[in-house]
Amino acid sequence: MDEHILELINVTREVAWLPWAVQYFFLIGISVGAVLLSLPGYWIGRPNWTKLSRLALVVALVCGLAAPVALVSDLHQPNRFWHFYVAWRPHSWMWWGSFFIPVYIGGLLFYAWAALRPEIAAQGRVDSRLGRLYRLVAMGEPRGAGLMKLAGAVVLVGAGLVALYTGVEVYVVRAQILWHTPLLPFQFLLTGLAGALGLVLVLNPIVGDGDARVEVKANRLLALVLAGVMVLGMVWLGLGYFDLDAANAQALRTVAASPAWRNTAIWAALATLVPFLIALVKPRGTGILTGLIAIHSAWMFRWTVFIDGQSIPKTGAGFYEYALPRGAEGLLGIVGTAGLCLFLLVVITALLPMPKRPATGAAETAFLHPAE
Repeated sequence: MDEHILELINVTREVAWLPWAVQYFFLIGISVGAVLLSLPGYWIGRPNWTKLSRLALVVALVCGLAAPVALVSDLHQPNRFWHFYVAWRPHSWMWWGSFFIPVYIGGLLFYAWAALRPEIAAQGRVDSRLGRLYRLVAMGEPRGAGLMKLAGAVVLVGAGLVALYTGVEVYVVRAQILWHTPLLPFQFLLTGLAGALGLVLVLNPIVGDGDARVEVKANRLLALVLAGVMVLGMVWLGLGYFDLDAANAQALRTVAASPAWRNTAIWAALATLVPFLIALVKPRGTGILTGLIAIHSAWMFRWTVFIDGQSIPKTGAGFYEYALPRGAEGLLGIVGTAGLCLFLLVVITALLPMPKRPATGAAETAFLHPAE
């Protein structure tokens, strides 16, 4: 009787989507979320939203302008980006994204210009050194709200397209079981909105005037958004636990037995629940704390989805290991992107007139919207 030896060989694969992808999805998600936060103050014209919307617009610009840099870097060879425009690939969501992103960034710049145009024109009348530049950028005195309404509609369409594409381009990858869930686009949107609120809370006392009412409003909104994040998380668990969705069920079975993944789940739950409770119980005086945790939570969600998600093998047992490199494709790239965001923040806040910190107890003034 012949004896046969069956040898099983499994190949450990390197991650294809590097930390640059995490940074892109993190920044573009925050930018889209910040645009949505800016609309009530600028597009709808609600006076009690003016200061929060102003900070949100700054966040949208900083993150929106930095995000494409991280995306191009993730192509491994940055000059590949032009391939999207010379090859017809309508079946690819990534190909569609190469058109949606310029629409969003262009719409964001148009929207920011229309929103800030009254301030820029006013600054051109009082600034003796850069007055001519401000007047040139303002392109005359703003009249009426028609341009602002058009710009808001354009950026809202662009934000919707980017939110759709960034979620669906990951969802359609069936080979990665953690990614293939219809909830992912909504999870990206809500965690991006939470990250945007976190940055608003952190920047309020730094580049804003530290208005406590902005802090309270942003914290209450953060609690609402984090509640939505927790609901989506429970729905994801329910779909997998009760075997209502095949991909969710397979993903849950794959990671449930791993101590590292259980620790990640506990960490994610605490990073969502803790700022939710703090923002709900004590919305005043806690903005820096809840903001930093919310930013961390938004980053952590994307890191878990992309980097940890790629550690789940398509075949074989166990998990692939990933160690963050120190060079440009790892830690140095993350630090460099953070430096780019800081640079953009300094430039934007230096060129734009920012609200001055009022005296204690002073009434909130309408800083953003002149009477029309």
